[in-house]
Amino acid sequence: MKPSEGKNSMPLVSRRTLLAATAAAALPMPFIGRANAAGERIKLGCLTDMNGPYAELTGRGSVGSIKLAIEDFNKLHPGIGVDLVVADFQLKPDVGLSIMRGWLDRDGVDAVLDFPMSALALAAGAVLEEKNKVGLVTSAATSELTRGSCGPNHVQFASDTYALAASLVKAVVRQGGDSWFFIMPNYELGKSMVSDASRAVTESGGKVLGTVTYAFPGTTDFSSLLLQAQSSGAKVVCLANAGDDLTTSMKQAHEFGVPKAGGILAAPFMGEPTLHAIGLEVAQGSYFSSPFYWDRDDATRNFSDRLAVLVPNQRPNKNFANAYAGALHYLKVAAALGVPAAKADGRATVRAMKATPMQDPLFGQSAIREDGMALHDMLLLHVKKPSESRGDWDFCTIAGTLPAAQAARPLTEGGCKLVKV
Repeated sequence: MKPSEGKNSMPLVSRRTLLAATAAAALPMPFIGRANAAGERIKLGCLTDMNGPYAELTGRGSVGSIKLAIEDFNKLHPGIGVDLVVADFQLKPDVGLSIMRGWLDRDGVDAVLDFPMSALALAAGAVLEEKNKVGLVTSAATSELTRGSCGPNHVQFASDTYALAASLVKAVVRQGGDSWFFIMPNYELGKSMVSDASRAVTESGGKVLGTVTYAFPGTTDFSSLLLQAQSSGAKVVCLANAGDDLTTSMKQAHEFGVPKAGGILAAPFMGEPTLHAIGLEVAQGSYFSSPFYWDRDDATRNFSDRLAVLVPNQRPNKNFANAYAGALHYLKVAAALGVPAAKADGRATVRAMKATPMQDPLFGQSAIREDGMALHDMLLLHVKKPSESRGDWDFCTIAGTLPAAQAARPLTEGGCKLVKV
């Protein structure tokens, strides 16, 4: 892949160089903003998956989205420089923590973004508190991040499993899908999603007829799991996985005729890259929820066009949008506090982020709760039939919207130590 150049940016590191980087060291991908005379600079780190099963959901798209946030921030504050470093932690939490410690101890990183693995995001909270730096969780969706593992140094911009489950389940149950069977991976994100979705099913008047767990990584044959789902008689088969696993299990569900037999496929972690990989013939009729859809309005389409310059042949998903919104809000607040003050005290910066209303072109006006959850309205997305699509990447219709206040878990129910009951 040839290096790409964005406006006011230095050339990107090539993908060949990217993949050659070792896991033990962070991979620098400089994006240098314009420094003022005083030399004020902020340094961001993006801890992501560049070549693994979540690379299409995060990776280059998250990096490109952060670059666009820096570009837009520089238009507002041309006197403040912003640097960005990137590392692929190879989906190994211990490697990710080692990289992050190096960034915070030696490299002067002020805020770390992305975290496309819940185990890493949860473990990072303690390190961020110890170093008093800022964590912007833009991919990991476990609701534990704002429950028992909430903390004063991180914000969860990614819609958590409670919000994804509540918006999806309530809408599907209203359409008659009142019995559910879950297929989930044996990691934190899958467990959190199934727990939150099962609660939503029960509260909506439905029933959970079964749950089956598989080993991650390494499972490529989902046939026995799908047979169990079909034999349960559940009206809805929920694939509580993501990335390559979701792609494979969706294809096999299509082969087994789950939708043709009248079943509803629900995929809470579905997104544009997965839909592009499997095609509408396989995914048609399935449902998922998201706070963001690239073709929602002129602002989201404009963002998509800008990102395509940095990340060709892709449309942004919710993780990319979260990375943009999270980086932009953090930078705006750091500028308002004063760069030296923001760099010196991550906890004070996070408090200021919560106290400052968020405003960006992708989500409009929103807010961050006391427990660190960024609040967004949730869209119910219904995957089109091939005959309904107007062209490449035209995947979904917006079947409904659930306001943030209804999609979010009640603030007093999470057990977050930061919440004053």
